[in-house]
Amino acid sequence: MPVVLSNMVEDDLLRLYGSLIDELRRREVVRTANNPIADVAEGLFCGAFGWTRASKEAKSHDAFDANGLKYEIKARRITPHSKSRQLSAIRSLEGFDFLAGVLFNGDFSILRAALVPAEVVKHGATRAEHTNSWRFLLRDSVWREPGVNDVTEKLTKYLEGKAT
Repeated sequence: MPVVLSNMVEDDLLRLYGSLIDELRRREVVRTANNPIADVAEGLFCGAFGWTRASKEAKSHDAFDANGLKYEIKARRITPHSKSRQLSAIRSLEGFDFLAGVLFNGDFSILRAALVPAEVVKHGATRAEHTNSWRFLLRDSVWREPGVNDVTEKLTKYLEGKAT
């Protein structure tokens, strides 16, 4: 019998969320107890491309490939309540070769994904002084920039393969 979330009180929903995050961590889908979107995106890209995750202490990149190229992995979940395409904060624009960005639908299916050269990110990022970081929006126009590789199909196929 499916759980009807609308019948649950907020305390029960928060406990369920905590239990879900704990179970996802036990299964190594996520690495922290924080918002899972970053860990989900990292696991997705690393699995689909065979990259190695960098240590949690690594600065300015989340993964690297067999050739030593470094990837900063960012994601955003698009929902009816938040249609923003602003990826999570980028602490430094130095130290990575590509930004691996994915936009998820509200149900965590993949809307769109791309590998974006660092130079494109540097050109399109804006400074957020109050958080000492950079903001980058994964707008549709990014896919038309030189060197951007649309990897939506590759990630979608990888995710579908994991579900079977």
